[in-house]
Amino acid sequence: MKISKNLYAKPLYTHRLAVNFRAMVLVCLGFLSCDSFTEIDFPDSQLTGVEVFDSPATVNAAFASIYAKLRDEVLTTGNTGLNVLMGLYADELDYYGASSENGQYFYNHTVLASNTKVASIWNGSYNLIYGTNSILSGLQNSQALSEKERAEFRGEALFLRAYVHFYLLNLYGPIPYITTTDYRINQNVSRMAEEEVYALMIQDLEEAEALLPNVSGSERTKPTAIAAMALLARIHLYAKNYSAAEYYANEVINNSGFVLGENTEKVFLKNSPSTIWQLQPKTGSNTWEAFIFIFKNPPPPFVALYPELVASFEDNDQRKANWIGEVNGGGVTYYYPFKYKEVNTGSAKEYSILFRLAEQFLIRAEARVFLGDLSGAKEDLDQIRERAKLPPLAINSAPELLEAVEKERLHEFFSENGHRWFDLKRWGRAAAVLAPIKPAWKATDILLPLPESELSLNPNLQPQNPGY
Repeated sequence: MKISKNLYAKPLYTHRLAVNFRAMVLVCLGFLSCDSFTEIDFPDSQLTGVEVFDSPATVNAAFASIYAKLRDEVLTTGNTGLNVLMGLYADELDYYGASSENGQYFYNHTVLASNTKVASIWNGSYNLIYGTNSILSGLQNSQALSEKERAEFRGEALFLRAYVHFYLLNLYGPIPYITTTDYRINQNVSRMAEEEVYALMIQDLEEAEALLPNVSGSERTKPTAIAAMALLARIHLYAKNYSAAEYYANEVINNSGFVLGENTEKVFLKNSPSTIWQLQPKTGSNTWEAFIFIFKNPPPPFVALYPELVASFEDNDQRKANWIGEVNGGGVTYYYPFKYKEVNTGSAKEYSILFRLAEQFLIRAEARVFLGDLSGAKEDLDQIRERAKLPPLAINSAPELLEAVEKERLHEFFSENGHRWFDLKRWGRAAAVLAPIKPAWKATDILLPLPESELSLNPNLQPQNPGY
């Protein structure tokens, strides 16, 4: 159903020594940790692809390196992914690491346009987008792949392109939406209005939904048509297209392949029936989330949960019991996210989840409030609460239900991929929540600065975001 209607590959990428892409892909085969695909230059004109795209295995290897980069370095679950940085930026995490580090700057709201992490998120994200566009270009020229294979690979690349642009837009505000690998075009792109970027994301995802299969294996490590609908539901909610958000959330919730489950202890296991899309850890490892968040001795070496967040849970909430760990020392109790529990090497029992079914219930609940379906919104909230072993809500008004949506989203998604920060931002709640606890908070902190190095390379990206 159609509801609506890199930064760029810098010149540096196009002047590096040419590398035989086919040979590189073969090296990457089977190794999800191979990152070199997005570092590689291609011929000056285009990725011609007759040799590169001669089998599904080589194309899957190219995608594998994109997922590895996404997992280890950019946006999601790496050492300074959004679960950490935006958790510090919002009201989820306290910082205990070294001073003069990126975590400290995000926690204190003293991020500058020269910040190295601001630049690495921007450049790394557009580097991934360059990779997806390279695949799309190569698929157009491939004669070796079947029509079905080309269609599914195209859907996968379109999904990933929209997914990365979504985070860039919500971190930096108006951005360029990059759809080509031609550096002559990309080096002069301009920022687009938020509405235009959302429209391009929706266009990519609607096509991806039509091309992708509904299932992609038992481990759900490949995006599917259901994942595309899950992201469409999120995007329409953020864009305040509530009817479309409800529609897509309905489509996902009513898919028989996913169930909310009855036990919060099992939500983050790799075979959880509520998982829509997840990233496999490196071979022989478990998740970055467990490695980063879990600590055994006080004080915390890096980050810990805000005590106020922990205190906001209802006493019998099983999410508090099963998703929060604690360490006592010196008369102080420290708390940490304990959603992912496996820190030992060996066979991975947990994968890093990027989309899960609970979000769709909460998207639908929020959309239904704005659509006037208060009983439907309450029903969705109560399903989330029932799994947490909490009683039904005894509220009926729209303001009360929206407050309940905020609370349930905080308790459901703390320390996950920046959800809390993006919620505070889109609801206009950031100042009210953060100003009392962040002495350096400024209204302009609602957006990160564009990297000053990128503004120097391409003046068309001006003006800089306010406050920087």
